[in-house]
Amino acid sequence: MAQFVSACQIDPGRLFPLLGQARGRFTVEALAACGSTSSVLLERARQGAPSGSVLIADEQTAGRGRRGRSWLSSPSAGLTFSLLWRFSGGVARLAGLSLAVGLAVARALQRIGATGVGLKWPNDILLDGGKLGGILVELESVPAGVLAVIGIGLNLQMPPIGEEEFIHPPAALSQALSPLPERHRLLAELLIELAAVLDHFDADGFAVLRADWQQQHAWQDRPVRLLDGDRLDRQGICLGADEDGALLLQTASGIERCLSGDLSLRVA
Repeated sequence: MAQFVSACQIDPGRLFPLLGQARGRFTVEALAACGSTSSVLLERARQGAPSGSVLIADEQTAGRGRRGRSWLSSPSAGLTFSLLWRFSGGVARLAGLSLAVGLAVARALQRIGATGVGLKWPNDILLDGGKLGGILVELESVPAGVLAVIGIGLNLQMPPIGEEEFIHPPAALSQALSPLPERHRLLAELLIELAAVLDHFDADGFAVLRADWQQQHAWQDRPVRLLDGDRLDRQGICLGADEDGALLLQTASGIERCLSGDLSLRVA
């Protein structure tokens, strides 16, 4: 049975019945504020927190994005939470996990009526080309396998322009849905879909999810540049991801697999 502790706008007691058959999969704690939900949850994972542990904060003051970028959240403006999921086996079998998580988020948003949602390799949620949210997966080997702390942040309202430097223009769920879905319902839909997708991923890897991810891929068959920091690494036509989650790029030399990098559209 799931356990709940309430301390902020998200009331886990209200969330519980909305999870349906998935309610037994999660232990949820809600905080009014913390530095980083992923940092807190990672430490709890090392101390034995169970798979399915969720930590959500209305205000996150030291959230981490990919490559050390900040991800800040404030009350009601966003939905920020981290999920602990434990996997058997080694780290290598988790290739493509961030893509699988992105697929789960996109499916949940579409199920509540959002249109224009797409995915950008490897971990961005887009809305009509703008960045709606991001995913950060942190893996750590443990004697029984691998623990994954999955951080997810979504903009519900547009963030104040000028508070941070945006690599991509921001977007918010309020642009796609009016009125916004009630926060408990939104979180429940996300968790339900995450449980289903992570079960498939745990059993068969990213390969069984790849076709669906490709359909959600916002930049399929578009010219892109792959950047290593500020340096142009390579450019070509984006063909999506392979069965291991690697980016496929059609270049002058042929189809290349790219395992890391910041993907940005080529300026026309």
